[in-house]
Amino acid sequence: MSHIPRNLELLNRRRIVYRRDPINDRPSMKHRDFNFYEDGTHECYQLFRSKAKITTYKSLKWHLLVLWYLNPQLDPDDFLNLSQIIADKSNGFITFAVPPQLLKKIVYEVSMMDLDEPPKNKMRKVIFTWHCTLSTEEKLKIVGKLIGRTKSVHADDIYECMIDINDMGDKITLDRIAGLLDCSKRTIQRNMCEELKREKELLNQQL
Repeated sequence: MSHIPRNLELLNRRRIVYRRDPINDRPSMKHRDFNFYEDGTHECYQLFRSKAKITTYKSLKWHLLVLWYLNPQLDPDDFLNLSQIIADKSNGFITFAVPPQLLKKIVYEVSMMDLDEPPKNKMRKVIFTWHCTLSTEEKLKIVGKLIGRTKSVHADDIYECMIDINDMGDKITLDRIAGLLDCSKRTIQRNMCEELKREKELLNQQL
């Protein structure tokens, strides 16, 4: 069931926004294929960017919060309908069944949240343009080169590399991440929190 392709057309037909580039942060380098934020940005939302699916209730709640934030035109009924689409395993967004009453509880909690503050988001440094035609391998080389310039490796840099490796359909290894970030394997181990370790395992399981 986890290999069901994600049916993004269900969102596109409803004109649901699920990706947005930074709107306030300015890139330190602009290229026709990407923007580079040397200090990082938390303003980039790219739901369903990788092949990884929603595997936990915490992740489901975060995805719904971002959708609620990016689509202020939705009324409560529209949002519930959208949430039901995301929570339906047959649509390819999620790997587990969500009881209807629990989903309604999550939707209610999300709809009550203050959206004056953007949803918490992982930091990104390299954001490729939507029309970019580079292969995933070429993107990985660019990410490794640019992030390596910052001299220090952070958890968000590791996460970005993990997602890109997963996009390529390759198994995520510490050696591969270290090679991309031009640092030692020990540096990756030192900066890899438990959450990242769990994410690494989940991504590899979904290959």
